[in-house]
Order: sequence, then structure tokens, then C-alpha cells
Amino acid sequence: MNLFEIIEKKAQKQRLNEEEISFMINGFQSGLISDYQFSAFLMAILINGLDDEELFYFTREIIASGKTINLSKISGTKIDKHSTGGVGDKISLIIGPIFAALGYKVAKMSGRGLGFTGGTIDKLESIPGFRTQLTEASFLEQVQKIGLAITAQSKALVPADKKIYALRDVTGTVSSIPLIASSIMSKKIATGADIIVIDVKCGSGAFMNDLSKAKKLANKIKMLGKKFGKKTIVKITNMEAPLGKMVGNKNEIIESLSILQGSQSQLSEFANELVAQTLSEIEKIKIEKARQKVANIIESGKPSEIFLKMVAAQGGNLTTIQSSNFWIPAYKEQIFAPQSGYIKWENALIFGKIVAILGGGRTKLNQKIDYEAGICLEVENGTYIQEDQLILSLYSSNTIDLKKIETLISKTFSIKPEPEFQKMFLS
Repeated sequence: MNLFEIIEKKAQKQRLNEEEISFMINGFQSGLISDYQFSAFLMAILINGLDDEELFYFTREIIASGKTINLSKISGTKIDKHSTGGVGDKISLIIGPIFAALGYKVAKMSGRGLGFTGGTIDKLESIPGFRTQLTEASFLEQVQKIGLAITAQSKALVPADKKIYALRDVTGTVSSIPLIASSIMSKKIATGADIIVIDVKCGSGAFMNDLSKAKKLANKIKMLGKKFGKKTIVKITNMEAPLGKMVGNKNEIIESLSILQGSQSQLSEFANELVAQTLSEIEKIKIEKARQKVANIIESGKPSEIFLKMVAAQGGNLTTIQSSNFWIPAYKEQIFAPQSGYIKWENALIFGKIVAILGGGRTKLNQKIDYEAGICLEVENGTYIQEDQLILSLYSSNTIDLKKIETLISKTFSIKPEPEFQKMFLS
């Protein structure tokens, strides 16, 4: 098979067959095809796309490049939830225990944060003793016993995707919608869940900031789910402002546990609605009934119990996580309202950048992060505030140079004469 003819074929907007796609992916993974040759192939895909059949073949080869996880020995319906990444995005930590409390088995592999988005694994690793590297056997056993396990992504799963993504990252091909869909779904299908829930974030604090592109991505994800025989539910949600009041690591664990214990906020409304909409589709029940089921299960206290059981099972210190000593940053700075009016939080990306400057994010994959660093939004979006009222608190283990970030801070909010509420569900 001729490598150059395949690249030329895609560059000329011609359809590739199953054998040609297999040759390219297997050749690149084995080293037969060089980085610069595969880069040309990726650029041709970025420019001309992949049709549904091509994308299916591409994704199938990615899955076949590594091992897959067999969840068949776990009783019940297995569910996996994935977010495309956002600022303050602790939703997996909240809805995972809720689904488990509702009787579903949640087997989740998560990633670390990079750039302005926070990673679920980083948040969990802020809990002293918490183990995020589980063997497959212990992972499956915990899901069966507790109903919930969250572990770091296995290197054995979809190795071709990891190699391709590393090349996409340095060749300007990260934005290809078919390649994004394949990367997401190859991992989700390889982990073996019966139901896949995808939260496509759209807005300034997400990798996808254009709604039309987010819809295209959602459609590609749904198509792949259907072709692989997986019930796939995709929601496009707003990421113009951070999710919840906390952005960081330890402070997001605290907020997540508080929501699971029944505290009410805009974040709890969003998380509960996401579960309810998903339940409505899975169980084919009216949304009102689904919402009531979620409200009842939260009131029962089971979701918080399951979260704490997961923490204990994975070695986390329960005494510490439930004490006031869990989050004790050494330094704190406060921001006060310059005038009275209704607060509008915006530019979520900027919040992510500030947290990274404070030490709570990373710009390199293996960079250590400060689990104490973070931001607290002292008032919720749309709240009426008085001039000089406290609106933001910044935290770090190191001294905070406000002058260095004051311009960034000024871009995180505006004060309006009337409240402006953002629509959370965009599709």
C-alpha cells in the first residue's frame, strides 16, 4: 500500500477505505510511518474531514491499538461520563455518586488538568492518601461493591490515540472535530460502559467556544456511539463562567461534597438537572419524574455516603477530608466590588489562567501543582452586590502578587444594572 497515495487521496477530498485507514494508524503506531508523514495526513483530515464511515474505521483502529476493559462481570447497568473540559468543572465528582446511588455502576477513567482546565484526577489526588492508580482487578471489584470507582487513564488503553494526540498538539491539528470525536469515543468505548454520557462544554472556558462547532462535535459523538452499539447521551453546556463557587483542587472537593450533602446552589441545580435529563433519556420517563428521583436520592444522603466510601476504598483520609484542616492555604487576597449592581461572572478562561498563576494548574504534563491554590467566587452569578462588598478570594501556598494579576481579575466580571443569567444547557 502506498503511503503517499493515501495522503494525496485525502488531500484531494477523496474517501479512504478501511484498509487505507488501518495502514496509516498501524504504520504510525509501529514507527513505519514517520511523524512528518503522519502530520501531513492529519492536516489533510483537518482540512477535508472524515465522513461517518471513515471516522468509524479510524476510531475502531484506535481502540484496537490497545487493550479494552471487560465490564460484563459487573452486575447492573454500567455508565461512564466524560466532560470535554472546563474551569471549575467538578461535575464528575458530583454526578458519579448520584448515579451510583440511583443503582447504576459508574466505572470512570479520568485525566489530569493541562492548561486552563482542571483535571478530576488532580482534584482527587489533593485528598491525602487517595490512590488514582488502580489495578484493573481492584477497579472492577470496587465498582461492583460500591458502585463507583474513578481511576487515572491506563496507558494500555488506546495507545495510538495518545501518540496521535501528542503529534496533533504540535502540528496545529487539535481543532479537527472528527479527530476530537474519535479521541473521546475511542477511550470511552474501550472502557466498556453500557451507557456513555458526554458533556460537551462550550464557551470561553472550554476548548470548544463556538456553538455551531460544538453541535457538530456532538453529532459526531452520537454517530460513533450508535455505530459501536453504545447508548450515548450528549449534552452541550455553557462554560462562559466557572462551574460553582470554587476553582482549584482541594476547594473543589469541599464544594462537591457539600453539594452531595444537599447544599443548594446554581451548581447543584445544574448537576441535578444533568442527571435528571440523562435519566429521562435512559429510563424513558418524564423529566418531572426524573427530577423527583434525583431530589429524593440527594435527600436520602446516599450520594455523599458513596463518595466517602469511594474515598476510603481508594486510600483517602476520611478524617482529614471532613475536617476544617483539609484546606488551609497559607496566603489569601480579597477582591471587593468597585460599584453596586448585579454581578456577572464571565471569561471562565481567565479564571483558569489565574488559578495556574497561583500554582493550582499546570502548563507541562508532569508539573507539580499546589493543591491549596484556588479561587472562591463569594457571590453567585446574578447576585445584587454593594460597592466594596467582598466578591472574590484568592488562595495559594505562596505569596500572591495582586499587581501581577489585577488586569486579569478585572476581566472576570462585570457589574450590570439588571441581573443577567446564563443558559446552562445549550442543546
